Amino acid sequence: MKRERNGRHGSWRMIAALAAALLFSAGAQAQTAAAGDATLTSDNEIMITIFLKHDQSRPLSELNAQLERQGFYKAFPPEGVEVVSWYVMMGIGQAVTLRLPASRLREVNRVIESSAWGAYHTEFYPTYDYKAVGIGKHDKAKQ
Repeated sequence: MKRERNGRHGSWRMIAALAAALLFSAGAQAQTAAAGDATLTSDNEIMITIFLKHDQSRPLSELNAQLERQGFYKAFPPEGVEVVSWYVMMGIGQAVTLRLPASRLREVNRVIESSAWGAYHTEFYPTYDYKAVGIGKHDKAKQ
């Protein structure tokens, strides 16, 4: 979902829908757990990929200075949130995939809002690991 096309409201709708679906499917235990106390389990685990798209109208040194002032690298990722991958995509910015308890989604979003906005345009995508399935299908197709 592109921010330019759908604005922030489209990303918020996607995040809200994902969170609601995960909370309903996880059952009452996930609904009663405090966000800070959440432990990652297969029942409440989600992955999300965040595109941090550079503001190309400003020089990189200016963007880095803003990220430093806003405390981005100190705050992101939050303690206890697993970084699955963190890649630079030349000409675009960075793509970060995180694994976290569903109850901590709001916390991750707030860290991005308070420390990355201005230097980056952000996009959020629910993510799942398809590598084993894709490679299995490839191997089977080659036989």
